Amino acid sequence: MIEYIRGTIAELSPTLAVLDANGVGYGMSITLNTYSAIQGLQGDVKLYVYESIREDAYQLWGFATKVERELFLQLLTVSGVGGASARVILSAMTPAELCNAIVNGDERLLKSAKGIGGKTAQRIIVELKDKIATLGIDAAAGAPNSQPMSAANKAVQDEAVAALTMLGFSPAPSQKAVVAILRAEPDATVEQVIKTALKML
Repeated sequence: MIEYIRGTIAELSPTLAVLDANGVGYGMSITLNTYSAIQGLQGDVKLYVYESIREDAYQLWGFATKVERELFLQLLTVSGVGGASARVILSAMTPAELCNAIVNGDERLLKSAKGIGGKTAQRIIVELKDKIATLGIDAAAGAPNSQPMSAANKAVQDEAVAALTMLGFSPAPSQKAVVAILRAEPDATVEQVIKTALKML
């Protein structure tokens, strides 16, 4: 069993990270949260791993935090939620937002993730509410890299997200991409943020 892989980033996209560990390239499917967390990092990067082994496929999933991996595994226990759906959910919201949505029974927020219908959202809430409390995962288990934004950055963020939404992109993934860009480039203009986001989404 692989617990984690540490290596340098050889390739990176919003859905895939390839880590070069001692000359071996490990391709791992990732969420947008993990992408945001490791984008632009230099040197060794550590991703926690979940191995999905089936008769017809072997796939590695990589996560920036143990909390996100645990939430991914919990989502997989819900009927109707597979790896792709779990990744969509964890790309549409942070681990903290997902925990809050489950604990507070926020079906609307869960349905905002592409492909998640009302019945699936209800099952996630019913089946995971007690587990989330038992695991001790709460709102504090969000992104450790999050920092308060300045008023100027907040204005750029809001304008960029609004523009991307008007262009047809979903608000939640747009927000994640814009926040990641501004974290890496705090002085970026609205135009620069939008152009970069269009390459990510």
